[in-house]
Amino acid sequence: MQDLLRTAAGVAALIAAGLNAGLFFGFTTAVMPGLSGASDTAFIDVMQRINRRILNPRFFSVFFGAPLLALLWAVAATGSGAAPAVPAWAAFALLAGHFLITVAVNVPLNNALEAAGQAGRAADPAQVRARFEGPWNRWSQVRTVLSAAALACAAAGLALL
Repeated sequence: MQDLLRTAAGVAALIAAGLNAGLFFGFTTAVMPGLSGASDTAFIDVMQRINRRILNPRFFSVFFGAPLLALLWAVAATGSGAAPAVPAWAAFALLAGHFLITVAVNVPLNNALEAAGQAGRAADPAQVRARFEGPWNRWSQVRTVLSAAALACAAAGLALL
């Protein structure tokens, strides 16, 4: 029974890591490049809309769930002496890093963008965008790499079962 629970935790962590990696990969490769050619006011408006809409139970369950599931899996694998303990702990560390970057960097940038007001009413839309876009994209790319690496670690750990 414990093997089944450990495997289920690993599979759940793998799926959650994959969903996070896919979300951030989509932003890095499609959403943000697509918005790069938009006017400053359109960019601000769309990003504000995205930032509001993403705050939903589906996103939260995956975003918060991924590191928690990886931690559960790592603890279970360590306690049993199972071979996947090392990649499970690596997946947890990578997902925790992606979580911390989001909380420490991307969310404050999102909040600052929201506080700038409606795109058409921002004092200087070009300046608002400049303060947001570069840093947000750089750190989002780091989140993409971390979550993809966590997915690879989770897959490697499951392969060791």
